[in-house]
Amino acid sequence: MPPHRAFSILTLAASVFMACATPVLAASGSPTPTPATHTPAPATPASGTPSPAGSPASRGCDPIAGGDCLLPFPNDWFTASARTPTGLRLDLSGAMTPKNAAGKAIDPAAWNRSDGFSPGSMLLTNVPGLDLAATGAAPVTDVGRSLRRDAPIVIVDTRTGERWPYWAELDAGAKDPARQALIVRPAKNFLEGHRYAVALRDLKDSSGSMIAPPATFTRLAGAAVPDDDPLAARQAALRRPLRDLARAGVSGRNLYLAWDFTVASEQGLAGQVLWMRDEALGRLRGASPRFTVTSATDFTLEQDANIAREVTGEVLVPNYLDRPGGPPGSVLNRDAGGRPEPLGDDLRARFQCEIPRTAFTRPARPSLYGHGLLGRITEVRASNVRAMAGEHGFVFCATAWIGMAQEDIPNVGGVFTDFSRFDTVADRLQQSLLNFVFLGRAMITKDGLASDKAFQDGKGRSLIDHRAELAYDGNSQGAIAGGALVAVSPDVRRGVLGVPGMNYGTLLNRSVDFQPFQQVMNGYYPDKLDQQVCFALLQILWDRAETNGYAQHLGGDPLPGSPRHRILMHVAFGDHQVSTVAAEVEARTIGARVHQPAIAAGRNPDAVPYWGIPALPRGPYPGSAMVVWDSGTPAPPVTNTPPIGPQYGTDSHEDPRADATARTQKAYFLRYGLVVDVCAGRPCTAQHAG
Repeated sequence: MPPHRAFSILTLAASVFMACATPVLAASGSPTPTPATHTPAPATPASGTPSPAGSPASRGCDPIAGGDCLLPFPNDWFTASARTPTGLRLDLSGAMTPKNAAGKAIDPAAWNRSDGFSPGSMLLTNVPGLDLAATGAAPVTDVGRSLRRDAPIVIVDTRTGERWPYWAELDAGAKDPARQALIVRPAKNFLEGHRYAVALRDLKDSSGSMIAPPATFTRLAGAAVPDDDPLAARQAALRRPLRDLARAGVSGRNLYLAWDFTVASEQGLAGQVLWMRDEALGRLRGASPRFTVTSATDFTLEQDANIAREVTGEVLVPNYLDRPGGPPGSVLNRDAGGRPEPLGDDLRARFQCEIPRTAFTRPARPSLYGHGLLGRITEVRASNVRAMAGEHGFVFCATAWIGMAQEDIPNVGGVFTDFSRFDTVADRLQQSLLNFVFLGRAMITKDGLASDKAFQDGKGRSLIDHRAELAYDGNSQGAIAGGALVAVSPDVRRGVLGVPGMNYGTLLNRSVDFQPFQQVMNGYYPDKLDQQVCFALLQILWDRAETNGYAQHLGGDPLPGSPRHRILMHVAFGDHQVSTVAAEVEARTIGARVHQPAIAAGRNPDAVPYWGIPALPRGPYPGSAMVVWDSGTPAPPVTNTPPIGPQYGTDSHEDPRADATARTQKAYFLRYGLVVDVCAGRPCTAQHAG
């Protein structure tokens, strides 16, 4: 879908919800006056002295920072002991979560199934008066500074003692300095099941003066309080990260704040999808899923130079959602223990396949295709996909990213009025991963699509080389979710992620596509600090169905039942829709190398462009890689804001996939698993697509 078309759809969706929300919004479309929607932390926690493993509900809000209830976040204070791989489970209550403009708190039930926090967690707190430049904190343009011995923000992996790279920023969208979030984003995803200790120290205001730490933290970090003091439990919990930091060489001198958090386990992140995958595939006993073909359309050479036949149909997939057919608004159907179980019907996953002319001479290699933001399976007919099929002999089949497909737009828009319902997005996306796995299996089994005459020539020969390895190619949202699909698929070893990124919590504020939903969010969650807490919460659920929750397994540590993977990332410099900083985090996390020189001198504002991503070696490379394609778009903002305005030029989002040279590199990688230099040792460039 062209970017202007996607944006017009989202704008329409946002305007519908702004106009229809009469109980909360005034006739003008502005929010009716409401009290502040944030929940301040009490001066002391609730009475009693529970152990560090006690319930946050009994502890109350975290008093350590003296501000909002859930700050700092993520935070092990908001967990309880549980029989999980991490030994923990989130234990939030509605008294802690942000409220919308109608006064409804986010229901934390879906979050409390998690055994830890997101591996891509942004660290949030509020430091009134903070000046990051005066403090010397590492900005997004100089990630390497975060590992300096005297860095004012320190993140330590408590299992290994390793310092973790990050960048720090203040929420540029906050107009009230008193409600401006300090956001610390990992430059490489945190490791599953590991606990991290965080220290803020030597923080300064714009005059260079030291900012005094919160009084409660000062007291907790000092001498032991009496056992019957309401702060005793919080002090006991704080001792552990302070010890971890001391072992890493971070003294208690000039500390502003310290805390710790635990990252969710592999089982906590991917367990639901893996269970669904294994149970559903087990029923097939090696056979193809059932499917029906609904149409087969042949094209003349004049109608389409690349595609000879287009086939549509449905593949039947066990429905793990709680409504027959799994429509928008569904959530996973869970048994008493919380495990997904089939509802008993089949979900009819629509598919569309594009068969190239070359397939009538030699069977085409099978590849799944993933559509873009809130899009449709018909995007598999985009000109670049048809060109890739025709030029390089691939048959591309697409199904929908249900949960974030065009049919979900009304539900997604409604979710931004009440985030209690966000599981209706994340759960449908998990079902979509299974739908893709089933479509892929139908493409590579002898009794699958290849057995149907719609996928055969006039002599009964298959147009799909069902013996070839299944590939994946997706762009934009198809790359953000596509990494998760590659990780869970038992059949895909190589995937191309076009204009990729991961971690919607990082991407949303930086994308032009999010702006209509930002308007809805401003109406229902107007407090900017609350908004960042919401993003942090949403990511915990999104992790179960997007690359951010699976990236650790896209390298040499595949998930159970999945093969080792190789990933080729094609990044568009200056992308207006998917921020390239998120692609860099992804590359570091999966262990990708970068084509060098990545971009012409002076184009990238970073102190060390592509810091922490090693260069590709000379010659064909049998591993994962990131290639930056430059079509002349200026560098994006260095703040968490979208590149809106003439100074940011023409969006480059469509350009890599439209470039024939880039398609050649993609095809060679998908066919042979090798990254070859198609740019003659120079930066890779592309023309603007439109």
